[in-house]
Amino acid sequence: MSRLFEELAFQATPIGELSLRRRRELSLGVDVYEIKLGDEFLMSSLFTASEIELARLGLAATDGSALDIVVGGLGLGYTARAVLENTGVGSLLVVDALEAVIEWHCSGLLPLGPELTGDPRCRFVHGDFFAMSASAAGFDPEQPGRRFDAILVDIDHSPDALLAPGSAGFYRPDGLRGVASHLRPGGVFGLWSNEPPDDAFTARLAQVFAEARGEAVVFHNPLQDRDFTQTVYLART
Repeated sequence: MSRLFEELAFQATPIGELSLRRRRELSLGVDVYEIKLGDEFLMSSLFTASEIELARLGLAATDGSALDIVVGGLGLGYTARAVLENTGVGSLLVVDALEAVIEWHCSGLLPLGPELTGDPRCRFVHGDFFAMSASAAGFDPEQPGRRFDAILVDIDHSPDALLAPGSAGFYRPDGLRGVASHLRPGGVFGLWSNEPPDDAFTARLAQVFAEARGEAVVFHNPLQDRDFTQTVYLART
């Protein structure tokens, strides 16, 4: 049996103290990996259903093969792995502003790290996703102006619950037009939210994209023995 609790890594960042923890959940008999920023939980390996659905729903809405994909927010890697499980994906850029998270994957400290770094289609990019989205150069430092078939984002808790105030503009029409500019015609924008579907945000997406909808993702929390509802927003240029 593994230790009941250990802090695997810790680093101060411009937006708060970042920590990686592993704990044993005795009631389920599993190890749980968690990333925290200050007192906030960014990611838990115990609850990954909606992060995986972000990839699956987003890719299901795309057309063609050899798809070029961007994932904004690496976290524990579950969205990225779900993208790579799709054989129609030709390349994946994973953008994260927290260099330590990328290092944890590259060093194998996180369980999915070797799988992601071992896939030749996958490349990590250290950078501010929101700043890149607002720029003409976009997300690929090696190919400025490159466009993609899908851009899938899991960074903030929701369009209204932000990790840092600097991302607020991304969720407004001008910010959404910015991310749309990096998509190919018919490309898909996907966004994870910790809240149930919000008609007001879906309407905001519809101002920018040709199609927009919010898909509820319901999962069971075994610790509280009840269901939770999160959302994957999908929009097409």
